[in-house]
Amino acid sequence: MQDDSDFIGAKLALFLGPDLAVIRRDVFAGLPWPGYWDFPGGGREGDETPAACALRETQEELGLEVPESALIWQRAFVRPDGERGWFLVAHLPADAAARIALGDEGQGWALMSPDAYLADPLGIPPFKERLRLYLQTAGRSGG
Repeated sequence: MQDDSDFIGAKLALFLGPDLAVIRRDVFAGLPWPGYWDFPGGGREGDETPAACALRETQEELGLEVPESALIWQRAFVRPDGERGWFLVAHLPADAAARIALGDEGQGWALMSPDAYLADPLGIPPFKERLRLYLQTAGRSGG
């Protein structure tokens, strides 16, 4: 198991059935990847674990309470700024999409197949790499 004591934030690739729940990022000065398709997640608060961080952020951003038991994969990565962040994956049934209620971040949300995310020019490149790694680990091609 990887050490989760020192990290800056976490992102969650949330599968609802076969598709990913993605959020169109806001467009603000200084915001990385403005207008790109993002995964729920964000900065760590207090002494949260990576799972607690990603699940809290998902509830805030999409209004979905994802149980920790739905998490099936997680890995730490070093970001370009040298900080450590976590990338987690969870699966819920497709009908969970009916409960999505966009929070106060992002322009909107969508469901997108993993292959569509990987091919989309507005998919965030580091997250494409992490999603591809998960798909390869899970025995799927991933573009």
